[in-house]
Amino acid sequence: MLNEARLSEAVDTLCQADAQLRSVVEQYGSPPLWAREPGFPTLIHIILEQQVSLASAKACFDKLKLAFPELNPEAFLTLNDKNLLQIGFSRQKTRYSRILAKAINDGALDIDSLILSSDEMVTLKLTALTGIGPWTANIYLLMALGRPDIWPAGDLALEVALQKLLGLPHRPKGDEFQLLGDTWRPYRAVAARILWHYYLSQ
Repeated sequence: MLNEARLSEAVDTLCQADAQLRSVVEQYGSPPLWAREPGFPTLIHIILEQQVSLASAKACFDKLKLAFPELNPEAFLTLNDKNLLQIGFSRQKTRYSRILAKAINDGALDIDSLILSSDEMVTLKLTALTGIGPWTANIYLLMALGRPDIWPAGDLALEVALQKLLGLPHRPKGDEFQLLGDTWRPYRAVAARILWHYYLSQ
């Protein structure tokens, strides 16, 4: 699991091997760890981040935390559609979040066991739930579980950062995106942090 010390070591390793990542770190500094606590609240936060700005998702999540400082599946399931709409949940994200809350509450998903599960098993268990796709599972693996070699396909900020840093005529997607990420194994999650840092610093 990545921590501050391991992140620093991995950044140094990538910078020694890749001049373009090194240029980012030299100009903007080492990226933050951006660690999140594993568990239900973080997964809800990531669901809220699907296809919207981080600021918009955070505003919604902060309202939810005000309503329930000790946010858990049982508490979440007490909120009706009107409550969630007032907080900022779309109809779709209300459905996805309830499916997640019910799965944990009913024991269909043991969220605590994910900490010790392989990357592949975490992805399999999470994406079995409607509303949790590969991107959401990957962000959870990367930020909440601290896995070092996660490369979240479909991440708009990473696509934009890669296009600008590499001088590409288009945003890399699909196989091209994966091939670019393969360059930075086994620290793709660290490369992602460097690229997010670059994107946010522009």
